[in-house]
Amino acid sequence: MANNTALPLVILAEQFAKLPGIGMKSAQRLAYHVMSMTDGEVQAFADALINAHSTVKCCRECQNLTEGELCPICEDDLRDHGTICVVETPKDISAFERTNEYKGVYHVLHGLISPIDGITPDKIRIKELLSRIGKDNVNEVIMATNPTVEGEATAMYISKLLKPLGVKVTRLAFGLPIGGTLEYADEVTLFKALENRNEI
Repeated sequence: MANNTALPLVILAEQFAKLPGIGMKSAQRLAYHVMSMTDGEVQAFADALINAHSTVKCCRECQNLTEGELCPICEDDLRDHGTICVVETPKDISAFERTNEYKGVYHVLHGLISPIDGITPDKIRIKELLSRIGKDNVNEVIMATNPTVEGEATAMYISKLLKPLGVKVTRLAFGLPIGGTLEYADEVTLFKALENRNEI
């Protein structure tokens, strides 16, 4: 921000800029917007931040974010606790739940293995996943990490740990999106579409 901007406003913008997907220009707009809010609105905003940060924690089973010891999905006896879908972040669960098709439970890793970034297997929630296998009579683990280098490496690493335990490990199929056009698909997407083809 310009040198003539009040220092508290500069600091506020810098804090907003630390959020993912927020560049400095957006951060400045947000900071100026906060200045147009009433004292009550600012207090409510600050209280919401503090309240969420202090009361939301990880579910002791699946590591999803929740207010209680267990999240609503893990508490649901109608869900198939023998099938675990492994995802990278809590927001990935929302994507699956929108389909209204998946009836199993989840496990959130809170990251992916990435040695370049210093993220080793012990820094994500793999041991918590392993502890669930015998306890919950798990028969299938679906690896639903993104089809990136880190996502594939994490899926393969976890698969190698689970295979000796007699658990079926599957991977999400990746390929052409519904409504997609072959002409615009990249080589990796086309390869995955061919590799994951099904009989009709």
